[in-house]
Amino acid sequence: MTGERSIRRVLIVGGGTAGWMTAAMLSHALRQDCAVTLIESDDIGTVGVGEATIPPIRIFNQTLGIDERDFIKATQGTFKLGIEFVGWGAQNSRYFHPFGPFGRDFDMVALHQYWLKSRAEGDQTPLDDYAMAWVMAKSGKFAHPSPDQRNVLSTFDYAYHFDAGLYAKYLRGFAEQRGVTRIEGKIADVALNGENGFVERVTLEDGRAFEADLFIDCSGFRGLLIEGALKTGYEDWSQWLPCDRAVAMPCKNAGAPTPYTRSTAREAGWQWRIPLQHRTGNGYVYCSAYLDDAKAADLLSQRLDGKALGDPRPLRFTAGRRRQHWNKNVIAIGLSSGFLEPLESTSIHLIQANISKIIALFPTRDFDPITTAEFNRIADTEMERIRDFIILHYKLTQRDDAELWRYCAAMEVPDTLALKIEHFRKSGRLIAREMDLFAAPSWLAVHIGQNNIPQGHDPLLDHRGIDARDWLAKLRAAMVAEAQRLPSHQQFIDQHCKAAV
Repeated sequence: MTGERSIRRVLIVGGGTAGWMTAAMLSHALRQDCAVTLIESDDIGTVGVGEATIPPIRIFNQTLGIDERDFIKATQGTFKLGIEFVGWGAQNSRYFHPFGPFGRDFDMVALHQYWLKSRAEGDQTPLDDYAMAWVMAKSGKFAHPSPDQRNVLSTFDYAYHFDAGLYAKYLRGFAEQRGVTRIEGKIADVALNGENGFVERVTLEDGRAFEADLFIDCSGFRGLLIEGALKTGYEDWSQWLPCDRAVAMPCKNAGAPTPYTRSTAREAGWQWRIPLQHRTGNGYVYCSAYLDDAKAADLLSQRLDGKALGDPRPLRFTAGRRRQHWNKNVIAIGLSSGFLEPLESTSIHLIQANISKIIALFPTRDFDPITTAEFNRIADTEMERIRDFIILHYKLTQRDDAELWRYCAAMEVPDTLALKIEHFRKSGRLIAREMDLFAAPSWLAVHIGQNNIPQGHDPLLDHRGIDARDWLAKLRAAMVAEAQRLPSHQQFIDQHCKAAV
């Protein structure tokens, strides 16, 4: 019976990173008896400013069987060990959000609890110095993690910076080789079934019509199917994430690319810096209530490391999500499903996450409501957890030099986040919740980096009878020694995955 009701035609509306990531994975998963078609127009631009990722992108590429070196060369990519945050806690402060843990736990009490106790006793060593990712990053070094779990070089993870447009092009080639059909054209009309309200077909401006069983909406902010046709609705989160504009502008590289992203807090938002092999990506995310568009573009142009390589590209958005990511026979992927500013490089991950759920909950033409409900439950929870983590950066600011920062420091936050802040403030405990994308080390980095120093430490520590100061010193020394032996980030790229000029 299931075979008789199988999905036979999938239509992806929109290209770009979201569309071609979806097409690539579906072409890999649906190897027979299902046609995958993608409609896009060369006349419709893609956002394409998100070029920084987090470690799960490696799982996506590995699932497709993509060779890392080939992928890096094709996308002008570099490697990423984490994100440096400048000016977030206070104007002259900086800290690092590493990929991977801080050191390695040596006791049933977490390492950072020993660091808190040592700090209370006068030790001024920054927590960052216990993260192998930061020890490497600040020295401009890179290598793959060691498979030897006894080695401190096993205690970090990594992701990538790449040109999003080149990544979409790369995945297009992958998908088309595996049978995906690309249709060039603009959609002029979407027809709904008069009985059940499902999407039946889309018609292009030239009159060609395309029917499908399952439609994937990758049309960006406008949500051509999920919103334009199905009127799904949108949940606005701007009371917690007030930034609603961005302007992007690439520039020439000024020196070797750093193996990390940088986020610098500014007067009305923050500026990103993402180093690629052929250029540096820059952008200013800001709140239009406190800064006008022309001034934002001017400020960004003044703060570039090198000569600008293009005009400012403006972007408008509202932080939030669709009320349903999957509505009837339409699933929204990427910007059509919602938007969270790229502060923690989650834009591409959210594409990947919804694609993974499509594979895990792939429907029949019956579109069982229980399947749709589960997809939406998971997608909602994932976005809310990421939302809370991003809000944390704004809420913990101690800056009072500009209206945006005063607003954020004073604002009420979701109860789910308030609970985590309070637990950490009292005893340094990190409370996890279902489907938290960011694990304890990530939350720890932001709490400590933005000076949410606990009032005390875990009470269990006082019953352990362990003096960890010598152990912590040896850990730092081992990390520094191992980092010194590694190649520079540029040397690693030159040797393994340098892009053609």
